[in-house]
Amino acid sequence: MKGINIARSILEGRKAKGITQETLAHHMGVSKASVSKWETGQSYPDITLLPHLATYFNISIDELVGYEPQMTKEEIRKLYHQLSLDFATLPFEQVMDTCRETMKKYYSCYPLLVQMCILLLNHFGEATTAELRLETLEEVQDLCMRIKTESDDLSLKRQAAFLEAICALSLRNPARVIDLLEPVNSPWIGDEVLVASAHYALGDIAQAKETAQVGIFQHLMAIFAILPNYLVFNVDDGVKYDQIMSRTLALIELFEVESLHPAILFAVYLAGAQGYLMQGEEAKALDVLGRYVDLATADIYPIEFSGDAFFDKVDAWFAEFDLGVKPPRHDMSIRAGMVDALVKDPVFAQLKENVRFQNMVKKLEKLIPRGD
Repeated sequence: MKGINIARSILEGRKAKGITQETLAHHMGVSKASVSKWETGQSYPDITLLPHLATYFNISIDELVGYEPQMTKEEIRKLYHQLSLDFATLPFEQVMDTCRETMKKYYSCYPLLVQMCILLLNHFGEATTAELRLETLEEVQDLCMRIKTESDDLSLKRQAAFLEAICALSLRNPARVIDLLEPVNSPWIGDEVLVASAHYALGDIAQAKETAQVGIFQHLMAIFAILPNYLVFNVDDGVKYDQIMSRTLALIELFEVESLHPAILFAVYLAGAQGYLMQGEEAKALDVLGRYVDLATADIYPIEFSGDAFFDKVDAWFAEFDLGVKPPRHDMSIRAGMVDALVKDPVFAQLKENVRFQNMVKKLEKLIPRGD
């Protein structure tokens, strides 16, 4: 990370001008020893001298002191994944302190602040107490409101509104979610349809194919992202529930989603099993849990976003993600959560005496150790 480095700026500025320390000292009305200490970092110029130094070197005061309040996309990505690993291996409170210090240092770097919101939303559940989890959500909510108010980037504002809505739902304020995000059922076609058609009209067939394929991929993944909720909403209708699960499994097989994007299916399988248990369909629930366990213990780690033989044009799009091809949670956190999803969810408590369920838990515990 970048820090203040006025010593380097003065040294480089003086050499660029081709002057001696004595000449600079005379111009600034200080001793040569003072300039020497500035350049070696032993002391700093008086604050009243900064405008004169900046003017003399024809640079801004920010450039003079080496202050850079922004981080590059690559720096943000690297920091995010390091903090994600820290959340998986270090005490929650310790990592939160690091997060707060980072946000304080780069408080006007809004792309970083958006990613910090995503980081905290993906890890607040690892807090040791309910009070800490609540505190973290409230911090994220405040940060989102700041981004929406002070950032000039419309895309970041939209992301912040979405993230704030996640906080509101977690804080049991559904009315706020609707205020933030509705209307959502607009009849407009996706932008990718027009953009792909424009590229095709211009004769750029390759770009038209890539744009269209990325759009198909996004809409396909959006289906799986909303399916867990849709299953919950239809638990009271056994026939409809079976239809949803049947079509979901068929879609998974059709597009080979277990190898294409396995991480998005964990929530689908868990929700499917939970719903069946709530309907008293224990055998069906165990069948879906079997899929969950088989996928969780398959050779899918480290999890990274990539295409396949069908989606062969999405890799460049993945590479441009703010976080790159890695998911927002470290593999260690993802794997550690696999067992917890079965043994800590009260819905599955009724299966604790079931031998098939016990074997599933043992399989997860053996292949995905808690301390891994």
